[in-house]
Amino acid sequence: MWRFGVFDSQDEMRELDVHSGSQPSSRTSFGSSTSDNDDRLCQRGEQPAYSFVGMHCIFDQCRASVTVLKFGHMSSDLLAYGASDGTLTVCTVSDPPPILKHLNGHSKDVTDFDFSSNNQYIASSSLDKTVRVWEISKGLCIRVIYGVSPQLCIRFHPVFNFSTGRTIHETSFNSQVTAMDHAHTGQIIFCGDGTEYYPVLIGIEVRSSRQKSPVTNVEYRSFFLLARAVLLTCTQDGSLSFFRVAPEIQGYLTLRCSLKLTPRIYNIRASFCPMLSLEKGEYIVAGSEDSTVNFYDLTRPKHTCVNKLQGHRFPVIGVAWNHGENLLASSDFYGTVIVWKRSKAG
Repeated sequence: MWRFGVFDSQDEMRELDVHSGSQPSSRTSFGSSTSDNDDRLCQRGEQPAYSFVGMHCIFDQCRASVTVLKFGHMSSDLLAYGASDGTLTVCTVSDPPPILKHLNGHSKDVTDFDFSSNNQYIASSSLDKTVRVWEISKGLCIRVIYGVSPQLCIRFHPVFNFSTGRTIHETSFNSQVTAMDHAHTGQIIFCGDGTEYYPVLIGIEVRSSRQKSPVTNVEYRSFFLLARAVLLTCTQDGSLSFFRVAPEIQGYLTLRCSLKLTPRIYNIRASFCPMLSLEKGEYIVAGSEDSTVNFYDLTRPKHTCVNKLQGHRFPVIGVAWNHGENLLASSDFYGTVIVWKRSKAG
């Protein structure tokens, strides 16, 4: 039996003390290919929203696969990434882009992490069966929560304070929970498991949408101006699914569009591009085992791949946007993180 839990931890707010570290190396090799329609746009002096001008910076100090990376909440320059050697690295993408902290404590792969709402803390999960809470400014682990099985995904809840480490709520599943995200209110938590279901948690109620393969990542977005909420799922067999969420009827999911890619060996993550999707199209960005970063418009009946970023030499596993979506970070199987600069900032 696999369990989903909501925990207290420790909530003691402090100012972020920034320290500079080693400099990332530079790389000049960059490639970007767009579709024929977008080439015609460029000939008219127009730039498609998903075009990029090149690499902003590169971090290549990690000697293990970078499995997950994220920008801080509402942050344009704070970035962190976790690796298969158990390390977490916190850095900025400012000029020059320094390493701020190396967070060492996990003995196995970092499977996921999340920034607190004020970006002063990170909570991380690992195959070593622990959850750790880190104070970024000091680079210290301030709490360890021990599990009985590998911890595969984690999020800070937007409502509950973390103070004691006790379990607030727990729900059991028939298979391991492999990915999750929550609505901005925290009232609905979306979880993907390791078999064929996509559960939605509302309090103690579980609703399911059937999938055919383990879910590798789940991402929720809400558009206040357009009065809609959407959900992206990515599965191990290469399926990208784009749902409309109806919070007024307990998170009911309606499939809007989907795309079937080549099945993956690695747990490759995808991300919805919310600002790009305010324009025409529904854009998804995902890593690829051919070492490229691919952009897809799920509304196109064919030729869904609208751009490829070329610069990695190994399978691209993780992708993440900064706040404002003018920078996109990607990570690969051999530890390189590339931050790409978009030519049109939303």
